[in-house]
Parts: sequence; structure tokens; C-alpha cells
Amino acid sequence: MLLHDTALIYGRYLRQSLRSRFALLFGVLMPLLYLLFFGPLLTDLPLGGQGSSWQLLVPGLLLQLGLFGASFSGFMIILEKGQGVVERMRVTPVSRLALLLGRVLRDATVFVLQAVLLVLAALVMGLRAPLAGVLIGFVFVALLTVSLAALSYALAMKVATPQGFGPTVNALTMPSMLLSGLMLPMTLGPGWLDVLSHLMPFRYLVDAVRDAYVGAYATAHMLYGSLVAVALTLIAVTVGTRVFRTAGA
Repeated sequence: MLLHDTALIYGRYLRQSLRSRFALLFGVLMPLLYLLFFGPLLTDLPLGGQGSSWQLLVPGLLLQLGLFGASFSGFMIILEKGQGVVERMRVTPVSRLALLLGRVLRDATVFVLQAVLLVLAALVMGLRAPLAGVLIGFVFVALLTVSLAALSYALAMKVATPQGFGPTVNALTMPSMLLSGLMLPMTLGPGWLDVLSHLMPFRYLVDAVRDAYVGAYATAHMLYGSLVAVALTLIAVTVGTRVFRTAGA
């Protein structure tokens, strides 16, 4: 029944997303602008680490796509709460876990599709990366999306208005972007900033995807990144399911 219920919720929201092609393209616009206008500035600069500047920048942009897109997914829940959609779903026998999983799996599908578009654009601009590394990057985008979307929905169930939701998400996502090394490796900064960045879980995901893009799969970065991604996903889905079960009850 869980699989059946999840498929129903997933299909409902995926159809809504696919009907809005403009929203799909607009979601990838910001990382694409970084790729077009920021990427060429890094060419031939001594950035440290392995690989070209594109192999450093594109993994960060992929995770940036998941970070900002998934973090704001909860806005839809706020709108649905105001229209009574959430309460009507919760009085049905549908599993509370399915109510969450259907939504976050839809988000993961959408952002992976956007990530594919971003990688295709990067290939045109000069990115060269092994296919296995690119596919691993998509897996990390999916895991990051599921975890952050679940937390975003949980937060949205607790707040009453978009005015309370938006500033809270901004206050969390901006430090996450700056301290995770999405744009440039944190090793380029001062030592204290590099040490501080290790307290940010997303740092490990970025390092893992960058290793994958240069074909280095059996590394400490890959191990730590995988463990952090899986742990974050399990914790976020658990928290989100509990909130869906208890909020407003």
C-alpha cells in the first residue's frame, strides 16, 4: 500500500510540474547564468585540486540547483494548507509517509531533469567528465533534493504564512552555499574558513561529486560524501514524516 499510495501522490504532483514547462526551465536559469558568465572567468586559473575549472564548477552548480530549489519546495505546502488540500489528504487512509515521499520524489525527478540540462550546456562550453562521474553527480543531486525538500515541507507545515517561511529558508541556505564551497574549493580560502566549512554537511557532498567528475571514485571524499548524503536523507524523511503525522492533529 505504501508503494501504491506513493505512486498516486507522485503521479499527481509530477503531472502538475510537467504541465508547467516554463517553471522547469526557469528553475535551471540561475545555475545556467553562473555557468555562462562565471565559468569562463575560472579558465586557466590555479584553483588547486584535480581536473579543469569546469570539473570544479559544474558539480557545485548541480548541488546549488538542489540546495536552493529543494529548500523552497515548502511554499507549495503553505498554499495547499490555505486551500484545505493538505487536510483533505490527511483524512484519507493514505500513508503519511506516502504523502511526503510522493512530493519529494517528484522534486527529485524535476531537479535531476534540470541537472541533465545543466550538464548538457556545460558539455557545450567545454566540460569533460566520465559518464560514471556524471551519473554519480545526478544521484547526489537526487539525495540532496529528497533530504532538503523533506525538511522544507516539514518547516512549511509548522509556519502559517510565506512571510515566515521565506526568511527562515534564506537564513539557512545562504550560509550553506558560502561555507560548502559550491562555487570554489574551500581550500583556496584561509585555514580557519576551511576548518569551519567542515561543519557544513554539504561540503562533503560537493567534494565527493568533484572527485567523481575527475574519475576518482575510491576516495575518502566519496566515502564521507556518500555517508553524509544517505544519513541526511534518512533523518530528513523521518522528521518530515513525523511532522506530516502530527502537525495540526
